[in-house]
Formats: sequence, C-alpha cells, structure tokens
Amino acid sequence: MSRVLIAGESWISQSTHIKGVDSFTTSAYVTGVEPLRRALEGRGHEVTHLPAHLVPGQFPGDAEALAGYDVVILSDIGANSLQLSPEVFERGTPGADRIDALRGWVADGGGLLMVGGYLSFTGFEGKAAYRNTALHEVLPVELLPEDDRVELPAGGRPSAVGIGHPALGGVTGPWPPLLGYNRVRPRPGAEVLATLGGDPLVAVAEYGAGRSAVFTSDCSPHWAPAAFCEQWDGYARVFGGLVEWLSR
Repeated sequence: MSRVLIAGESWISQSTHIKGVDSFTTSAYVTGVEPLRRALEGRGHEVTHLPAHLVPGQFPGDAEALAGYDVVILSDIGANSLQLSPEVFERGTPGADRIDALRGWVADGGGLLMVGGYLSFTGFEGKAAYRNTALHEVLPVELLPEDDRVELPAGGRPSAVGIGHPALGGVTGPWPPLLGYNRVRPRPGAEVLATLGGDPLVAVAEYGAGRSAVFTSDCSPHWAPAAFCEQWDGYARVFGGLVEWLSR
C-alpha cells in the first residue's frame, strides 16, 4: 500500500446565461479525479486528493510535509499554483519554494507522476509552465517551449512498446483510443513504455534515489473517454503499475 497525494484534477466553471435583455451567471465545481481515485484505492492505495483551488495554500512546502506520502501525482495543475502561495502572491512576502522542495523530495527517494491535461507539462498557451522550473529536470521527458497540446478528436490508439515493464501493470492487448495528449520529447536515459502519435505517452526514469513518470494524456474526459477510464480494465492496471513502480 502506498500513500498517494493527487494535486489538481478539479476546476470551477462559470457560465453566463442571456435571455432576451436579461442575463445571469451560474457556477459549478467539477472534479475529474474519481476514475483515478477509484483505480488506486481499488488496488489498496491510500489516496488524498488536494483540489486545484486548495493547492496554492495547502500543497506540502517542505520535505517534512512531503514525507507523509510515497507518491505525488500532479494532474492538470500548473506550476504557478505550486509556486505562488497566498503569502507570496497576495502579500509579497518570501515563502517556501515548493517546486524545489518537491524536486529534492524525489531526489531523496520520492515518486512523482505527472498526468497530462491543459495545465500539465507546458500546457494550453504555455500556461502550465513547468519547463522553466526545477521540476523539469526531474521528469523523464523534455518539455516544449510552446503550447504542447495535440487534439485527436477522431481518437488515437496508444501503442505499448514496453510490454513487460512493471510500470505498465501487466497490461497486454490493445488500448482504447485517447482524444489528445501533451507532446513531449523523451529525455536521454528514460524508458518510453507507451506512445501516442509517435510521441511518449508513458515514460519513466530514475532521479537521484527516487523515480519519476509521466502519462501525457488525461486520466479523465475529455482526452480520456469513458471507454478508456471507466470501461477498460487496463486503466487501473496501468495507473496502479505506475504508482507501485514509483513507490517500489
């Protein structure tokens, strides 16, 4: 059993409704974490979810706080949310460098998984912005300097090239199609275990005494349709395998 922190994978949407000369707004809080949470808890892991709006104020800021976890998963949460705590952004006072703390925690034996999305890797309009942080060197892939999203509205079928690696959880056979991913480049020395569109989908590497991994598509819609994240029995095996490899 591993202790897993999932940071991100939630959002708040606001809609404006216009009816003739009148208008009003509604807001909704949405999470996409449930398929991943169920998959990991079903394999016996202890999962803590830190929603995106709580990350700036509550993400672990030092090695002592991170020591409560074996694996940290960053999913659709940009670098700014980790770097800009309220004390730094709102009050202009020095605070913890949480990305550097996370880098050091991995180097000392922790496990890091980044999952794709509009605010992962480089992200939509470059807003995820991990390329210019200390976390870039931890990842098993190199990030692009520009918007890295690849939309596949007709679906693209992944290709497993590392069958037999424990991080894939023993999955065999075809994978269901995915509807998009973040394009990255493999880092020298990393192992690419699955590809999508000829680019890395799953990659892993050692970093110091720790390990890092990426899954460059999403863990829930829209890039990961129900056929992938709800109906495919390989979903829990892949993400379970990644967490178990990271925490060895």
